[in-house]
Amino acid sequence: MAPGASAVNGANAVSTVLSESLTLRKIHDAGLVVIGYRVALPPFSYLDAKLKPTGYSLDLCLLVVDAIKKRLDLPDIELKFLPVTSATRMPLVANGSVDLECGVTSNTIERQKTQAFSLTTFVAESRIMSKRSAPVHSLEDLRGKSVASTIATTSIQFLHQINQSRQLDMKILVGLDDRDSFRLLQTDRAVAYAMDDVLLRMAKITAPNPAEFVISDEAFSVEPYGIGLPHGDPVFKGLVDAVIFGLYQRGEIQAIYKKWFQSVIPSRGFNLNLGMSEAFKRVIQKPTDAADPAAYR
Repeated sequence: MAPGASAVNGANAVSTVLSESLTLRKIHDAGLVVIGYRVALPPFSYLDAKLKPTGYSLDLCLLVVDAIKKRLDLPDIELKFLPVTSATRMPLVANGSVDLECGVTSNTIERQKTQAFSLTTFVAESRIMSKRSAPVHSLEDLRGKSVASTIATTSIQFLHQINQSRQLDMKILVGLDDRDSFRLLQTDRAVAYAMDDVLLRMAKITAPNPAEFVISDEAFSVEPYGIGLPHGDPVFKGLVDAVIFGLYQRGEIQAIYKKWFQSVIPSRGFNLNLGMSEAFKRVIQKPTDAADPAAYR
């Protein structure tokens, strides 16, 4: 190879990817990657004792950032963390304010109309938490009663749909965030709190009196989580997916999973002791970005 040919080839490769990906061009021109994160949803995304964003989803996204730096040959790209909520996370991805949404977001067909998703990074199931003194075992047990969930989540969308289709006459109370929703159950304004099982488990284990609460055995939906990405940019999605696929193929996801779900969570002092679900094991063996819940059964 002639002297300087490697540098020329590298520059050509960067030029090509910039012409093919609006997101990578934006990142290149700004010298900045913007990560959306949740401030209080351990172990996925939260602020540690030093107020630094951290968590399972952040670990995955930071590996993606490393890949972006290599692809663009810009090792000094600046990293900006932007806090998002249940209500703001998807609009901020859709309008280009966030390049990677690294929190707890389910991939659905409806949401794919405004944003893209990476390969699935976790598989949860929606369940119901209630007080042990008045346990709720199924959706039918909620007929005519009050149930809480969080604004702009798939759980609250499901509650509205099932309430109408089964005519359950439930009173659906909306929390501004997951802590607010759980508080509605704790203070008896709701008899149940509907949410993804891993988030219910976190709420229960961190409550002052965990034994007071029980989580239903029955699951009413499958929730495939993914990194939120800008819509209509297959080159950028391909880069993100390649990072996740590599983690799965090389088995590195096992150590990352153990760090966050089977060890003491940094700055939180508790261990979820949550084994990997069979559904997620299947994703690791055969990666998918499917939004259809049937793909995970």
